[in-house]
Amino acid sequence: MARTVALMIQIATGDPRPIVRQIVDAVRMKIATDELASGDQLPSVRGLAQQLMINPNTVAKAYAELTTEGWLESRQGMGFYVALPRQRLSDVERERRLDDAVGRFINDVVPLGFAPEEVEARVAHEFRLLVPRKTA
Repeated sequence: MARTVALMIQIATGDPRPIVRQIVDAVRMKIATDELASGDQLPSVRGLAQQLMINPNTVAKAYAELTTEGWLESRQGMGFYVALPRQRLSDVERERRLDDAVGRFINDVVPLGFAPEEVEARVAHEFRLLVPRKTA
């Protein structure tokens, strides 16, 4: 029997990303770091909307996007569940997205004037904190 998990995410009003994107990103991260496991049931659309004090349509859009991308599966009349792991993007698309993210990161960080070794050490430290259960 699947367990219903509390989805502990926060919406930041100062974040430039739309609320839907914040929810999608938070759920993806929780699945990628094994905080949410395959088969876990997510809160209902209404329940998460009440928890976050946002419109249920916003949660419904986020859940729909996550379902389309293969992170969640919808079970008719039962709710949303974390889908079985699978490669959601082609290798080429994964490489393209990594290149884009690294490019944006470099453009943001280089003007700050940190030594490359310090930036590398901080990134490595954050990965260790973020992904303790992953061996990727």
